[in-house]
Amino acid sequence: MSIVVMRLPRKDGPPKSPRAPRRAFGAALFFSFDFFEDAGAMKILYYICMALVEYKKALLKFAPVETFSAGLELFGGEVKSLRNKLGSLDGARVVVRGGEAFIVGMTIPPYQSANTPKDYDPERPRRLLLTKKELNTLLIEESKKGLTIIPLELYTAGRLVKARIAIVRGKGKADRREDLKKRDASRETERVLKNR
Repeated sequence: MSIVVMRLPRKDGPPKSPRAPRRAFGAALFFSFDFFEDAGAMKILYYICMALVEYKKALLKFAPVETFSAGLELFGGEVKSLRNKLGSLDGARVVVRGGEAFIVGMTIPPYQSANTPKDYDPERPRRLLLTKKELNTLLIEESKKGLTIIPLELYTAGRLVKARIAIVRGKGKADRREDLKKRDASRETERVLKNR
């Protein structure tokens, strides 16, 4: 495995002012894995993806039907706060209103409380960046009885912060008990196999 650092291409178009130099976007870090060394130099490049905040009890409470990946509209301080793994998705949900989707109930605390504006709301609705087709799908599924939309996690994709959202169906007490029994059984078998 080798690590390759590449410089991303410069922005197209003229600079914003005659004196402002053109700036590159920055450096991107890729991992490359060499496969089939005998057949030639075939390399597959992967972006670094890292989970920032997760809704850990989501799969215990809900059964996912379909998942989507969406961009998020955030302030700079919120991105810094998320990269420090601060924030919570407990009780958050996605609502579709006026042709746009928003995450409601997600908490992102201020990055530096001394430098944060006084009117900053850590639980403000944050807009999701989705295609029209995905928005229509979410709108149709949200109107169906028994289905809801929740965020499962926030993660990085290259230099972007994205949200993984899911259309889910609530689980009853019997389903939750079954899941707990399966999880306990798998832990027990792993423990027995490890002690052999």
